[in-house]
Amino acid sequence: MKADILFKLADLIKKRRSSNREDSYVKSLLEDGTKKINEKVFEEALELIESTATDFPGKEEKVIHEMADLWFHTMVLIENEGLELEDVLSELESRLGTSGHEEKSSR
Repeated sequence: MKADILFKLADLIKKRRSSNREDSYVKSLLEDGTKKINEKVFEEALELIESTATDFPGKEEKVIHEMADLWFHTMVLIENEGLELEDVLSELESRLGTSGHEEKSSR
């Protein structure tokens, strides 16, 4: 899988900012603002958690689907906040090789 899909998606989300609300789900989220986007991120996070809570046929596909939904909505949130995907990826990269406990205590 190509890692640049995240950059393509971020670019598409940025372009949708200038779309028509009736034609673009992203545009409607951005116009509805932070509260609506946060509600969607929360909803998708809960759906992801629920999909991992028990074993059931098709679980793997469900988890992948819910994770994709969560990533998508967090990327809309990044755009809404005026941030760049590169900033988030740089932060993740800076944490490579650092213990999670160590990173958390440094904040």
